[in-house]
Order: sequence, then C-alpha cells, then structure tokens
Amino acid sequence: MPRTVPDLSRFELQCLRLLWTRGEASMREIHEDLGGSPTYSTVRKIFERLEQKGAVERVRLDGRACIYRPAVSPPAVIRREVRRLLDGLFAGEGASLVAHLADTDEITLDDLRTIESHLLEDAGKRSKDRARRSNG
Repeated sequence: MPRTVPDLSRFELQCLRLLWTRGEASMREIHEDLGGSPTYSTVRKIFERLEQKGAVERVRLDGRACIYRPAVSPPAVIRREVRRLLDGLFAGEGASLVAHLADTDEITLDDLRTIESHLLEDAGKRSKDRARRSNG
C-alpha cells in the first residue's frame, strides 16, 4: 500500500468503498454495485483516475476485463478524510467537530463514553510505549 493517500472525490471514495467490500473487482462489477448509474464510461474514467492516483491497482485480466484491488487501506483513507474535514470546516479542532455532532444529535452520550474509553486506552498505550523507549 502506498505511503501517501491521494485526495479523492466523493465518487472516487464511493467506488473505492465498494472495492474494499469486494476485495477485487472489475469495473463492470462496481458499475453494477452502483445500480447502473452513472454510466459505465464514467466508472471507467473514475477507475483510470484512481489508478493514476495510486488508490487502486490492476491485478490481472479476466477475459478482457481488468480486475482491480485497492492499493490504499480504509484506515489510511479515513484518517486523511477526517483530517481534511477537521482542517476545512473546524480549523483543525476535534472538539469543535464533536460539539457540532452533539448539537445536531448525531452523537449520543453513550457514543461520548465510548470515545472517552477509547481515548483513555490510547493514552495508556502511548504512556507504556514512551516508558519502554526510555528504558530500552
């Protein structure tokens, strides 16, 4: 998988998500997963862009159809997209995003408790890693 994650459009992300679900697929299969809209030629153009950007790669031919697989991982793309969202709409501030989600009822108190637990767990892991490095 490439080290840098390319900027992707919404439709490129949609196609990539379908490819992540399948693991490998032809453009025709992705076009069918999209319900036939947009056109096949649009999907072909998107896959050409995804390949140029290094987000997908051709793995083999199945008859005349190229079979593609993702060349970027979901976590890497998600990190990139969340960072882009934070920087573009919330001046890089995660607290502002969470406050907005709470204001619009998109996040519950249980969600916040889960996030808090996750943050505490991550902080504990980072603390152990720092201690190991300083003793190592």
